[in-house]
Amino acid sequence: MEYKDIFWMACDSTEQLRAEYGPFHTREEAEVEARKLGFGYLLRYEHIVGENDEILEVRCVFVELQETAQGRKPGVTFHTRCASCGESATHEMGWQAEVWADIHEFEHLRHKVRLFEHSRAEGLREIADWRSAA
Repeated sequence: MEYKDIFWMACDSTEQLRAEYGPFHTREEAEVEARKLGFGYLLRYEHIVGENDEILEVRCVFVELQETAQGRKPGVTFHTRCASCGESATHEMGWQAEVWADIHEFEHLRHKVRLFEHSRAEGLREIADWRSAA
């Protein structure tokens, strides 16, 4: 007689090479850990198990979490400023700052954009070598 065995993992992306953490028996447990780790996805594994406990089929379903810490830190804003012309912008999410910098540097050859992080606790601080960190 076949039965379905389900377990959950927290994961950081849907890519082949991803970080996974778990397993968890319930979605709620996996979601709590994913949010702690800043992961944006849950992965639901379904194993169809046959007689003699042999795995007949494996199904994987990704679930994207809303409002995760990924790219967003509470109470933190990101500031970009061009070191060449002085143009600047403020962003809520880290990826928005990166997109702004990409567009600015594409439109203005030889310009270099610097990234700053601002929080009430630490004030304004530059994120050095932020382009090479990714």
